[in-house]
Amino acid sequence: MTTTSKTTRHVRGDGVDLAVYEQGDRSRPTVLLMHGYPDTHAVWDEVAERLAARYHVVRYDVRGAGASSRPFGRKNYAFDYLMSDMRAVLDATSPDGPVHLVGHDWGSIQSWEAACTMPERFRSFTSMSGPCLDHVGHWLRGKLSRPTPRNLRQAAGQSARSWYIYFFQTPVVPEVMWRTGLSTSFSRSLEIGEGIEPREGHPARTLARDGAAGVGLYRANMVQRLRRPRDRRTDVPTQVIVPTKDLFVSPHLVGGLQERVPNLSLRTIASGHWVPRSHPEVLARWINEHITAVEGGALTTTEERALRRAKVSRDRRPFDGSLVVVTGAGSGIGRATSLAFAELGAEVVAADLDLESAQRTAELAGLLGPHGHAFGVDVSDPTAMEDFAKSVLHGHGVPEVVVNNAGIGMAGSFLDHSVEDWEKVLDVNLWGVIHGSRLFAAQMVEQGQGGHIVNTASAAAFTPSRTLPAYATSKAAVLMLSECLRAELAGKGIGVSAICPGIVNTNITKTSRFVGQSAEEQAKSQGRAARAYAMRNFGPEGVAKQIVAAVRKDRAVVPVTPEARLSYLTSRVSPRVMRLLARFDVG
Repeated sequence: MTTTSKTTRHVRGDGVDLAVYEQGDRSRPTVLLMHGYPDTHAVWDEVAERLAARYHVVRYDVRGAGASSRPFGRKNYAFDYLMSDMRAVLDATSPDGPVHLVGHDWGSIQSWEAACTMPERFRSFTSMSGPCLDHVGHWLRGKLSRPTPRNLRQAAGQSARSWYIYFFQTPVVPEVMWRTGLSTSFSRSLEIGEGIEPREGHPARTLARDGAAGVGLYRANMVQRLRRPRDRRTDVPTQVIVPTKDLFVSPHLVGGLQERVPNLSLRTIASGHWVPRSHPEVLARWINEHITAVEGGALTTTEERALRRAKVSRDRRPFDGSLVVVTGAGSGIGRATSLAFAELGAEVVAADLDLESAQRTAELAGLLGPHGHAFGVDVSDPTAMEDFAKSVLHGHGVPEVVVNNAGIGMAGSFLDHSVEDWEKVLDVNLWGVIHGSRLFAAQMVEQGQGGHIVNTASAAAFTPSRTLPAYATSKAAVLMLSECLRAELAGKGIGVSAICPGIVNTNITKTSRFVGQSAEEQAKSQGRAARAYAMRNFGPEGVAKQIVAAVRKDRAVVPVTPEARLSYLTSRVSPRVMRLLARFDVG
C-alpha cells in the first residue's frame, strides 16, 4: 500500500483550535472521518491510506483530543459546540459542496447529530459502533413500554454494555483514573480483548489527557438525550456497519431505524468495537462502495449484489443480493434448496455431475429469483472443484452461502463392501464436502464479510446400522467435520450447519447401490426402498426449508424429520439403545 502525504493545519472552531489532517487530491470528493473516544484522528490511519487514492480524506482531532484544544467544563462538550466545530472544518476543507461523512464510536454519535440537523452538508453517511443518542432513547422506551421477556432482555443487555457511561457521570474519579494509569490498562485491553496491537499514533501519547477531557462528552450529552430523546430523522443515504462482537454497542440498536432513516443500508462484520483498526481493508471497501453508489459511479456485479444485500426496505426478501452455491443441485434436496433460496431473493449457482439437470434447476431458480447459473462438476475431483470455485469467484463473486449437498447412497454388509466401494462413497460424501468447504471458506475468510456453509449429513450419522457401514461412516464424518469447522470459523463470522435428514422421498433410493447382490436382487432392493420412502411421504422441500432456517438462525446440527430427531435424542441420551437397534437388518 502506497503511503500518501498528510498535511496538517489548524482551524478555529467554537472557541477552540482544531488540528485538521488532509490526504489525497482536493479536487476529488471529500470524505470526513470522525474518530471516537478516547481516540484521535490516528485511529483512522489504515482506512485513510486506502481511501486517499480515490478521495480527498479529511480528519480532525475533536475538542479535548490529540493536538486540538481541551476546553474545561462540561458545557463546552455539548452537541452545539461539537456541531459548530464540524461546520468550521467543513467550511475550511470543503467549502463548495457536501462531503461523505464516516463516524466511529463518539465520532459516529456526533455524526448522527450532524446528519440529522444539517443534512445538506452531506452526500452520504457511514456509521459504526456509535448510534444516534435520540434513536437509542426511543429504542429503550419502546422496549420498556412493551415489557416482553425478549424486549427486557435486549434492554438489560444494552444497559450492561453501557456500564462505563454511568461511571463517567461520577465527579472527578474518571479523570483521576485516566491520569494515574487507566491509559495503560486501556492499551492492554485492546491487545488482549480485540487483538489490536499498539502502533505509532494509536493509542495516542496524549491518551491520559484525552481520556480525562473526553469524559465531558458523556456528561454533557448522554443522560439528557436518553431521558428526553428528540425526533431525529435524516434523508442522507446512510450505511450502518454493525460489528457483531462489539462489547459496548448492541446490534439490536438498529431495530426500527428505518422509520427514521428511509435510505438505509445495514452491514454486519465479525469484529469487536475497534473495527477501524481490526478490519481497515473491509471498511475502506464498504465506504467506497457506498460512496460510489451515491455518486452514481460504476460498480462491479459483486459490489452491486453486496449493496442490494445491505439495502433495508419493507419489500426486501431475506436473501436479496446473496449468492448461494448448491452442489448436487440437479434433483431432490439440492434442487429444492436451490429453489427455496431463489424464492427468497438469492442468485443461485446450481452444480451437479449431470449438467443438464443442473441447467434445469438454474432455469427454475431464475424464474423465482434474480439469476440461476449451472455448472457441471464432479465434487469428488479436487481439480474440478478448484476450477469450479475459481469460476464462481471470477464470474459471480464470493458466495454468502454454500450448501455441500452432493451425495450417494450405498447399503450392504461391511464384508461385502470392496475397497472401491469405500473409495466411491468417501470420495463423494466426505471429500466432496471437504473440497467445497475448504475452497469456499477460504474465499469467505479472505473477503472478510462472513458467510455460511451447510453440509448435508444424515440421520445415519448418529444412527448406527449393520446395513449402512460405508454410508453411515461418511455421514458421521461430515457431521464431525461440520462441528470442527464451526469452531474454527466462528471467529471469522462464518456459520457452519450440519443438516441431518431422515427418510426423505428423493431419487437417491433409485441410485443407491446394494453391494453383495445380483443385478436382479439390487433392483428389487431399490424398489422396496423407493416404495418405503414414498409411503413416508416427506419431500425434499421440507429439508430445504430447514436448510434455509439453519442459515438464518445459525443452527449447528439440524435433524430434520421426526425419526431423525428421535434418533438424535436417543443417541445422546442412551447410546446403548442405538447399538441394540443397529443389529436389526432393516433392508
